[in-house]
Amino acid sequence: MRHCRDKRRTLKKIIYVPGKNPKPPAALHREQLFRCLLHGVSKINAGLAQEIKSADCFSLVAWNHHFYGTERDINSITPWVDKLLSQQSYPDSDIDAVRAVRYRAIRMLYQLGDMLPWLIPAIPDERIKSSIHDSELYFRNLGNIASSVRDIHKQPLREAADRGDKVLLIGHSMGSVIAYDSLWELHHLENIKHCVDCLLTIGSPLGMNYVQRRLLGLRNKQHPAYPCNIRTWVNIAARGDLVALDPSLSNDFGKMVDQNCIERISDQCSGIYNHYRDEKGLNVHKSYGYLVNPAVAQTIADWWSET
Repeated sequence: MRHCRDKRRTLKKIIYVPGKNPKPPAALHREQLFRCLLHGVSKINAGLAQEIKSADCFSLVAWNHHFYGTERDINSITPWVDKLLSQQSYPDSDIDAVRAVRYRAIRMLYQLGDMLPWLIPAIPDERIKSSIHDSELYFRNLGNIASSVRDIHKQPLREAADRGDKVLLIGHSMGSVIAYDSLWELHHLENIKHCVDCLLTIGSPLGMNYVQRRLLGLRNKQHPAYPCNIRTWVNIAARGDLVALDPSLSNDFGKMVDQNCIERISDQCSGIYNHYRDEKGLNVHKSYGYLVNPAVAQTIADWWSET
């Protein structure tokens, strides 16, 4: 893969870590994600989007096939991505859906489940139960699966650190947890102290008590709790995204700033909407919808434009 170079010849890389569930074959999945990213950035600055496209520095951490042993048909996704990218405006019903009383009631139930785990079996949404099951496989490291997944992720980060690349690391959903744990291991177990220029988390569950209690830094008492190889961290959560149950991370990880592990952590969770739709209807957690969102695109554009 060619490396991205700005006018001062600083190497730049954008590394994307997807969330849970089987994904399409890696090359096809990467293509659709990159389409969405470029579409979003083009709305901010068309010239900048073309520069990123020409540089071809977007890479995918394809951990899902290793974890699930299966792949999803790209043809079940492409038409919906095409529709998303073709829309000039979005229906008001998308916004109304995440403001509904029913949504607020479900959110409250999930928040109770996060505080009182014994309530989780009462959660009615089978997708959430399946998501929790997959999370348990990762956190318990059954069959060494979590370590293997992190090894897949750490390889491009090691290479980037060795070359002194400037890295934007994007972690979606469970991918943000894998990214965080991988950075913790790289710092405290491999002594890689300068790794990621900007960590961008989208639809992240890192604000949940359930997740925080299981992060490597909090489980391993022989080392400090936090990774200190990230320069800045931007977290973005869409309205109605139940995976990002607690959409603010700056309060949960504020000690990283206090301990000089990171320059700053910022949250954007007000007025953020994800308009991705498929055959099942609106899905405000979907990665493609996040990547075309103006707040995400602006974060990417700002990072790319930094000198």
